[in-house]
Amino acid sequence: MRIAVFGAGAWGTALAVAFARAHQVVLWSREADQVDLLGRERINRQFLPDVPFPDSLHVSGELDTAVDADLHLIATPLAGLRETASALHARRPATPLIWACKGLEAGTGRMPHEIVFDAIGSETPCGVLTGPSFAAEVGAGQPTAIALASTDRDFAERWVQALHQPRLRLYANDDLVGAEIGGGLKNVIAIAAGVSDGMGFGLNARAALITRGLAEITRLGVALGARPETLTGLAGMGDLILTCTGDLSRNRRVGLALASGQSLSDILANLGHVAEGVPTARSAAMLAQRHGIEMPITEAVDALLHSEHIGPRDAVESLLARDPRHEQD
Repeated sequence: MRIAVFGAGAWGTALAVAFARAHQVVLWSREADQVDLLGRERINRQFLPDVPFPDSLHVSGELDTAVDADLHLIATPLAGLRETASALHARRPATPLIWACKGLEAGTGRMPHEIVFDAIGSETPCGVLTGPSFAAEVGAGQPTAIALASTDRDFAERWVQALHQPRLRLYANDDLVGAEIGGGLKNVIAIAAGVSDGMGFGLNARAALITRGLAEITRLGVALGARPETLTGLAGMGDLILTCTGDLSRNRRVGLALASGQSLSDILANLGHVAEGVPTARSAAMLAQRHGIEMPITEAVDALLHSEHIGPRDAVESLLARDPRHEQD
């Protein structure tokens, strides 16, 4: 089978390498210099310097050539999803499409599948690949389990069978909303966990943030049509635990740096990767307000990121000062 992966960042490269262990894969990038470098060195030194490319992985900058595939897999940052989906659909509208983007669209709060449906309609068979997975470990062949979610159950099950590997285990799911909300909002909670860790609040505080963060994610997800059990699975709790505790988490690193007093602009400039929790915090807070959902951790992270007058200690104090309540509320 021939798979085309669009986006040669860390996650796109990791997925391309992983699937190239069993299939013919084309990794596409819009940047000519990057295409040339990846093709010559057979490694992505910028994002995955310890992961050599298999012989079955080819690099291309020619979109018209790359689209000639049995499956299109978009692994750009969320900001590139709309444009990439439109470009692929214009060339090969019937090719099945999977995306691996996480977050909510800045300004609109739209989930990835809503962006895709806006761009190409809902007729193309499609779904999302999401779950607890650091790119470096997937690329290195470390055991990983993720979910493939689609509103079309047959689509999800068929592509799980096609893509499943012993060290990259896929599970089918037909709750597209739940999978995307879990995958997007966990990045916001991971920023909070990083702030807490950076301020030395300890493991008890981190566990409380993860648990209460999952409650927030579930409240919003259910309001948007998700199933609670999805948010206690790989795409929800699994991804949340990994991102809040793992040292490879970009969003946790943002929180750690904020706690040390660095400015957000300097943090993002030094990070070298996209931290989707930063724009998602504002969109999630907006969605929560629109639906009347209480999300205090998300709101505190949004305020910390986007207000010049609120620092890490202020954000934490605002959470600690909340009135006691029933745990299920």
